[in-house]
Amino acid sequence: MRESLSQVRGHRIFRRVAAPRATMRVQKSMKPAIVVTGASSGIGLELARLAARDGSFMLLIGLSHASLDELAAEFAAAGVQAEALAIDLSDPGSGERIERELTGRGLFCDVLVNCAGFGRYGLAAEISRAEQIKLLDVNVRALTELSLRFLPGMLARGRGGILNVGSIAGYLSGPYMAVYFASKAYVNSFSAALANEAAGTGVTVTCFAPGVTRTAFFERCGIGQTRLLKLAPRANTPETAAVGWRGFKTGKRVVIPGIGNRLIMAVCRFLPQRLLLWFVSATQRQL
Repeated sequence: MRESLSQVRGHRIFRRVAAPRATMRVQKSMKPAIVVTGASSGIGLELARLAARDGSFMLLIGLSHASLDELAAEFAAAGVQAEALAIDLSDPGSGERIERELTGRGLFCDVLVNCAGFGRYGLAAEISRAEQIKLLDVNVRALTELSLRFLPGMLARGRGGILNVGSIAGYLSGPYMAVYFASKAYVNSFSAALANEAAGTGVTVTCFAPGVTRTAFFERCGIGQTRLLKLAPRANTPETAAVGWRGFKTGKRVVIPGIGNRLIMAVCRFLPQRLLLWFVSATQRQL
């Protein structure tokens, strides 16, 4: 038997729904796994290290074969089973391939960490259109597809969770990084809605929204020297990831690390959009 959440006149109730016996036998014979995208560097790598402490099988996903293999070897030395899977999440078939990797090993996705993502700096009308669409494929489509692929199983089992890595950028509009900011706004909104729908089921959904962090993100997106990078302090990556993982493990729906970031978000709520756009544009303009 499993529980299904329904909504009746604004109140949550639970219906007992019979699951096929064959399905229940298959689920019992399978073992839990933690799937981490963007695990080859930055916050994703640190989140993978934290998640590995749970002792579950780790499926590490990213673009760099060498970095993923090195991380898998690190986990193996600590007695944690791990598999490196270097794939491009902009490929529409990537989700199916990830699921095949799990089922082929007798595993199910118990925890999904959606950390893969990238940005592009410049005027939206001047950046390669293909690159901006690829950004949406990774930051939005792949995150959504993996969440929708594995969430039903989590709900059926009444356990597990999803940690989506958004950004404080998702609470603003971002001139010079318009598509990236918009993609993170989607992550923040999508995660909040899923968290509400999954409430009371034993499954948690957390949106982790860090600020400026010491990773290679800014170099890769080609942002160069801006007032933002000159003035904003960069948070320590392992410490930032630890805040996000701790919030996820305690079932928080939103985690914004750092007092400074939370203060910025509080102030932004009371400022008119025109003023916020001026501020972001001024700080992100090349020096």
